[in-house]
Amino acid sequence: MIIDRISDTRQKLTCANGKQITLIGTAHVSQGSVDEVIQAIDEMQPDRVCVELDIGRFQAKTENKGWENLNLKTILKENKGFLLLANMALSSYQKRLGQQTGVAPGDEIMMAASIAKEKDIPVSFCDREIQTTFKRAWRLSNFWNKMKLISALISAIFSDEKISNEDIEKLKETNVLQSMLDEMAQELPTIKKVLIDERDQFLATSIYLAPGSNLVAVVGAGHAPGLIANIQRLEEETLSEDLTAISAVPAASKAGKFFSWFIVIALLGIIGIGFFRSGWDQGLSMFLYWFGLNASLTGIAALLSLAHPVTIIVSMLAAPITALNPTIGVGMVAGILEATMRKPRVKDFENVTEDILKFKGWFSNRIIHTLLIFMTTSIFASIGTFVAFPLLINSLR
Repeated sequence: MIIDRISDTRQKLTCANGKQITLIGTAHVSQGSVDEVIQAIDEMQPDRVCVELDIGRFQAKTENKGWENLNLKTILKENKGFLLLANMALSSYQKRLGQQTGVAPGDEIMMAASIAKEKDIPVSFCDREIQTTFKRAWRLSNFWNKMKLISALISAIFSDEKISNEDIEKLKETNVLQSMLDEMAQELPTIKKVLIDERDQFLATSIYLAPGSNLVAVVGAGHAPGLIANIQRLEEETLSEDLTAISAVPAASKAGKFFSWFIVIALLGIIGIGFFRSGWDQGLSMFLYWFGLNASLTGIAALLSLAHPVTIIVSMLAAPITALNPTIGVGMVAGILEATMRKPRVKDFENVTEDILKFKGWFSNRIIHTLLIFMTTSIFASIGTFVAFPLLINSLR
């Protein structure tokens, strides 16, 4: 494969099979990228335009589908509360960047598809389905990495740091992007692997196999180096064209399930030893101590989150019970109950991406408030369970 660098953001790849790919690396909130996409398609007159977008996201953008189709209770029942919160946080952060620069995230991608349609040029949507990417990232991450991800996204939401157009343009520079990716790889290696490396492979394969001999491919600048490397591997036949492995959501970890049940068995075992060694009174006091600790921490979380009084009471009673059944979390119970007591309103769906950017919005918007209660009760109940272990063991001495 021959690589010709046309500019800092544009490269021409001439493949061994004669296919020519003009690769444009963009910043997703840059007016300069929008202008360059328009110019490149006009100059190259390709027989196909490939974009870093999946068909689902394209339809959502063109049909103006927002959060109104969200079924909050179903998401909580399916244990996807943290995943939804991460999705909302990322969407809101991108929207804030767009408000600062005057360019909506992904405008250059949508412009590429729009121009192609105007010129009657076929479009290939080459990215992996966004929900598959999120689910893989979530499923493959351990608990602490999930908490890191949520913390990083929430921190970004409430950050008042302003980003200039110059800063946006720097995001197209390979050295700047590489340092950012290296930092992500150190902090969140699994997230980087799923969000960047796997998608580099998916995009490269989809673009390489796309029909046509003169292609223009519009992708985020962060994907350009990996995309080129993967196309080279496809040319050398050292990379499979089969994307099945990275297109499926992995099953839940058996180790995670084992650990959850191990905690339950260990907890019951310690209390059981208390009954056996010290009699009924000691065993009962240990059980009540654990019950009270777990319930009180969960109640504090619900109270601090300004949950409905019924949610607070039921969550406290449910916390010790759900702790003994890893398939049901107290956050799920608290979230579903809160969504029942305070049903989301139309304005909550309409304003979710704006409200999540404001501290007040986390309490006034019923969708975000429900997710806040889900998150805090889940975390505090887990703390209660782990804190109880050394205290219960110490009481046996």
